[in-house]
Amino acid sequence: MTEPEFAATGVRIGKRLRSLTRAGQVRIEDGRLQLLTSYGSEIDSAPVQAVRASRPWFSPEDRALADLNGTRYTLVLGEHDPAPGKPGPPSARRFIEAVRRAAGRGH
Repeated sequence: MTEPEFAATGVRIGKRLRSLTRAGQVRIEDGRLQLLTSYGSEIDSAPVQAVRASRPWFSPEDRALADLNGTRYTLVLGEHDPAPGKPGPPSARRFIEAVRRAAGRGH
């Protein structure tokens, strides 16, 4: 199994005004973006070429939007402090760059 190009845990994933999970996972692996619950069940996934990732205007650094299969998801990355000895949580900017890099769109 290959190492994911991007992985984040403890991500709050929402759709419209509804929260789907408060401790979900976001993974980019083998050309696919996956949104998972904290238990590893898939919420949604799509090829990265079909995903649109952006930051909402006037929002904190830890928020991103991801459009998958016609559905817009709100992602709150880095809401939790890291565990001792672990690196800090990924920012929305790193997520957006990872989606663009995996899709071959550059910056």
